[in-house]
Amino acid sequence: MGEMTMVQAINDALRVALKTDPQVLILGEDVGKNGGVFRATDRLWSEFGEERVIDTPLSEAGIIGTSIGLAINGFKPVSEIQFLSFIYPGFEQIVSHVARLRTRTQSAFPNQLVIRAPYGGGIRAPELHCDSTEIFFVHVPGLKVVTPSTPTDAKGLLLAAISDPDPVIYLEPMKLYRSQKEVVPSGWYEVPIGQARKVRDGEDITLITWGAMVPIAVETASKWEKEGTSCEVIDLRSLYPLDEETILSSVKKTGRAIVIHEAPRTGGLGAEVAALIQEKAFLYLEAPVIRVTGYDVPVPMFALEDDFRPNLNKVSQAIHQVITY
Repeated sequence: MGEMTMVQAINDALRVALKTDPQVLILGEDVGKNGGVFRATDRLWSEFGEERVIDTPLSEAGIIGTSIGLAINGFKPVSEIQFLSFIYPGFEQIVSHVARLRTRTQSAFPNQLVIRAPYGGGIRAPELHCDSTEIFFVHVPGLKVVTPSTPTDAKGLLLAAISDPDPVIYLEPMKLYRSQKEVVPSGWYEVPIGQARKVRDGEDITLITWGAMVPIAVETASKWEKEGTSCEVIDLRSLYPLDEETILSSVKKTGRAIVIHEAPRTGGLGAEVAALIQEKAFLYLEAPVIRVTGYDVPVPMFALEDDFRPNLNKVSQAIHQVITY
């Protein structure tokens, strides 16, 4: 065990997978000799060679299409898209083939692959680098979608994704890549896909979120605890499948719920979570479910980036709203 940042934990997960399973391959733009744009694959090329860690041409459709072919032939490709915003040229491959292959063939062919993609804002990146479009993939049957918020979860979720028989979209919040360190277990371990994490207990309000919004939820909860309001924080970790039991159990206890995400508001995953609560925990609610989200605009440039993303003040306003309803 050793202290790691999230990006180091992802690198360690990939190293463990390559050592453990000869069918695991890594492919993507600059993942080999260069070690990846964020160094998530640093030193893996020199350790495992160019036949296991493969530099590809600049073609997202080609990377994902190649991964499909590898998976059909029994390999377990882990492909990297440099930024989630770059995935759009490969989107057709994902929705038409990656997500449908097992159904189309009645599981006659394996389809065990992972697509890694950094996402989200807060890092002062240029346009088309900071989108949070996780809902695109959550909406596609046949895909699983996960995102970690801690180094320990980052490693365990990635290893679980590599082991999973279904294709997994593994989203990495760039804002958290190097924001914290924690002791991460060594070797192979898995964080179960479909299982949320209760970050902190509370009695008055449930804050439901994922990825880079988890630290904001925790910070806001700590602030309100000093003022006598107890907030429970739930990190979904798995965006699809959702851990309905953990969400509903918490909301039934607190009677109030706020969903926080940096993706645009309309049609976001927050709306799905709110609908779930309304359908299955309506009689327990003391106030309407509130969403704190990004705006329905493209992610703005640097000067307005902090205004676009949820923050302590925006979440605090929502807490005040549900407490005083």
